[in-house]
Amino acid sequence: MHSNTPNEPVTLALIGAGNRGADVYGRYVLEHPEAARIVAVAEPDPARRARLAAQHGLPPARCFADWRELLAEGRLADGLILATPDRAHVRPALQALALGYAILLEKPIAPTPAALEALARAARRHAGRVTVAHVLRYTAFFRTIKRLLDEGRLGHLATIQHTENIGYWHFAHAYVRGNWRSETTASFMLLAKACHDLDLLRWFAQSPCRRVSAFGGRVHFRREHAPPGAPPRCTDGCPVERTCPYSAIRIYLERFGGQAEWPNTVLTPRPTPQSVRRALERGPYGRCVYRLDNDVAEHQVVALEFANGVCATLTVSAFTEANTRTVHLMGTHGEVRGHLGRGEIEVMDFTRGTREVLTVPAVGRHAGGDEGLMADFLERLRRLKAGETGWAAPTALEESLESHRMAFAAEAARREGRVVEV
Repeated sequence: MHSNTPNEPVTLALIGAGNRGADVYGRYVLEHPEAARIVAVAEPDPARRARLAAQHGLPPARCFADWRELLAEGRLADGLILATPDRAHVRPALQALALGYAILLEKPIAPTPAALEALARAARRHAGRVTVAHVLRYTAFFRTIKRLLDEGRLGHLATIQHTENIGYWHFAHAYVRGNWRSETTASFMLLAKACHDLDLLRWFAQSPCRRVSAFGGRVHFRREHAPPGAPPRCTDGCPVERTCPYSAIRIYLERFGGQAEWPNTVLTPRPTPQSVRRALERGPYGRCVYRLDNDVAEHQVVALEFANGVCATLTVSAFTEANTRTVHLMGTHGEVRGHLGRGEIEVMDFTRGTREVLTVPAVGRHAGGDEGLMADFLERLRRLKAGETGWAAPTALEESLESHRMAFAAEAARREGRVVEV
């Protein structure tokens, strides 16, 4: 039942109790019981559904195996968190909007241009009710950079260089062995991994994107690159396991020590060194990275031109040790260099000839963006419940559409070898 008293915690229904749904959004609710309660869940995996129900004290009548069953009950809560796989966003979002839910929608919004525009049309009838999980806008790090731009510290912005360093082990986990390895079951890499980086570029440029070009593809995780004698699994006595950087044993049991945190929680609901080892021996995450059905790009460089003359490049690569983002903004009167992982922002002032280093601690998942997103969403739910209007989030659907249109244009440019107008 959705709450009626303004001082009560807002209530949430959750569709999808996987890594994002349970371990990010669900954990935030557990850590902030004064702010929100999860009152219903839909999750097809029985173990994950039972775990979420136990954590949040849900009765069996509010636990569903399918999102259709949950939505068939009508509106059960103030808000709904939609954390399903990439290709299962649009249909439940459309039905939830019709029921009057305010929605926190996991990225990407939709895997195809047609599905994106269908949801955009529906959302226009419910303006501001969909918040997209573009978490980077909610970090203190990127908000500080945006403040510097807005204060005119750089003069007129001219050029942006932005790099997403995915991390070799992270790419192997998610985009070779994991759920995002195939465009047919998820979405292409740039959309899945970097749509919120494109959102940042649009936010910084403060102008519509006009044209894009892009280059990239698959260069390494192919069958022809498998070491001689490599078996189907890293646990099957691979002769190069000790020297292969993509060894599942080295990643999950050594780098992360079999600990009960992400990414091991993706392998098994209750990770221990023993349960992680069993998962590697039996499940998808123990497979050799050179013998799989992955088809997504492993690196990509995108060039973008905005209507106001700002030009930007976005580089996304699997082949980095660091799992972080770096950015360089160049203006007529100054420049900014930022390193998200270190929480450092360097500001160069051409007029004064000064150099200033700002430290913005990157605390929490996505450098605090996950926590910032949830805090903002819950506050807006409280305002909506109190009858306030004009409550659209910084990453409302209407604001987030262009980043996806940029991604679709960039992917067309990469595949077709041409400059594409957005």
